[in-house]
Amino acid sequence: MNPLEKFKEECKELAAGYEDLLEIPKSHADFALPCFSLAKIHARNPVEIASELAEEFQKKIKPGLVKDVKSLGPYVNFYINNDEFSKQVLAQISKEKEKYGSVKKNKRKIMVEYSSPNSNKPLHIGHLRNQSIGLSIANILKFSGNKVIIANLVNDRGAHICKSMLAYQKWGLKENPKKSKIKGDHLLGNYYVMFEKNKSEELEKEIQKMLVKWEKKDKKTRALWKTMNSWWLSGAKETYKTFGDKFDAWFFESKLYDKAKPIIKQGLEKNIFFKNEKGAILAQLESHGLPNKTFLREDGTSIYSTNDLILTKTKFEKYKIDKSVWIVASEQELYFKQLFKTFELLGYDWYKNCHHMSYGLVNLPSGRMKSREGTVVDADDLIEELRNLAKKELEKREKLPKKILDSRAKEIAVGAIRYYLVKIDPRNDMLFNPEESISLEGNTGPYLQYTYARANSILKKAKKKPKIGILKEESEINLIKRISEFPNIIEKSAKDLKPSILANYTFDLATLFNEYYQNVKVIDSENEQAKLTLVLNVKQVLENCLNLLGIKPLEKM
Repeated sequence: MNPLEKFKEECKELAAGYEDLLEIPKSHADFALPCFSLAKIHARNPVEIASELAEEFQKKIKPGLVKDVKSLGPYVNFYINNDEFSKQVLAQISKEKEKYGSVKKNKRKIMVEYSSPNSNKPLHIGHLRNQSIGLSIANILKFSGNKVIIANLVNDRGAHICKSMLAYQKWGLKENPKKSKIKGDHLLGNYYVMFEKNKSEELEKEIQKMLVKWEKKDKKTRALWKTMNSWWLSGAKETYKTFGDKFDAWFFESKLYDKAKPIIKQGLEKNIFFKNEKGAILAQLESHGLPNKTFLREDGTSIYSTNDLILTKTKFEKYKIDKSVWIVASEQELYFKQLFKTFELLGYDWYKNCHHMSYGLVNLPSGRMKSREGTVVDADDLIEELRNLAKKELEKREKLPKKILDSRAKEIAVGAIRYYLVKIDPRNDMLFNPEESISLEGNTGPYLQYTYARANSILKKAKKKPKIGILKEESEINLIKRISEFPNIIEKSAKDLKPSILANYTFDLATLFNEYYQNVKVIDSENEQAKLTLVLNVKQVLENCLNLLGIKPLEKM
């Protein structure tokens, strides 16, 4: 149990019988018991009740983390023993280091599926938000004692894939990534946009014919698909590597599309599915307050919902997971309600452990992005733009070897993007401002990296070694209390599946530390070793936070 929880437990012991009323106040005390509800029950003045209870609790105080109990108006206030509390917090972090805040016990096996791109265009800024949220959630769940499998489902078949293929057939001129010196995923994206700009009713019919040929394993169609798909995969994996995403499991729709037939047959036999007048197969969901959902087209071809039927069954039965989390945009909220209800009707008990982590869309100052019009911001372009901005700032500070400059600029760029995309509540739509995200001031990733580097610089310059001692400054006590909250922040972030909780905690901690640095002398001060211990422990908590958010802590900026 961490010291903050120990303090709360001591308060509950003192306030036995009233412990459910305890709360964390905004000011005046470390813990408080408001007496308004007691006043209503006993028809008495809450100020009088608070005074009596404070006197009663005061008599029961034992040596420990509770220093004092006093009444203030209608509140009973509990005050922490700062010396003992500080000692315990700093000792715990110094001992546990990168494991501080983690849970050792293995709880559950959870699969977190994120990114899930279409293999006909490059990853874009929307994917980067998805990946930033997904990686953070996976890291936090793992840190909280769960076994986590990070998965990626590639949508590499279907009508949308055929659009790039047909455009290439008609206008490709035997182009390839090597000859054109264009990344394969970008090349396919060009042809997708080309199709959309030239689409017609006739071309749409050709798409459906090509899809049927693909599903019937037509050799020529499959050969073109295989070639173009390999171009895309090579380019996408390069982007994933740059952004720092690794997957434990890769799933491809092309390997799943025909595996769901037994489930669909089962659904038809149980009257859960039905065939409409055109021959398409749908799940009957209207009686459950949802629109009916198509699981097989009238021409017999599969769609993404068909693949999710078999893939989800595979996740729970083959991978033996306890929970499946999908990181997918809010546009698909209805779809997941339909999918999960279908699982329930089919009799799969694990439907209760399916969770759609919905997140809002990313917009730009210029407006909403549209893949079909080619107005998206590609992930590669955004990372490169921010890397160049970071390079310019680094070059102003000092002359660095090219290898170090490039590496540091990349980590600053990736940190800027990841933090900017997770600091907002995932449920909310957001506006991405590249220039603002890369700033060293304000609520940004580079600001957090800079704060970490500043703490590291203090420790490097010091001639004495850190040693736990007594800290009296109010700003020091506030910092210690803040780092003591880290395990609770992790617990809440994991429970709510919200990395934004951790992100904003990290910013608050960095801000407190920078204020401390500006106002309190550390090196060559009277209490230097104790202060260095505080700096070391703040640095450690910042490091833990940044790593969980997928941001590299930089020893030097």
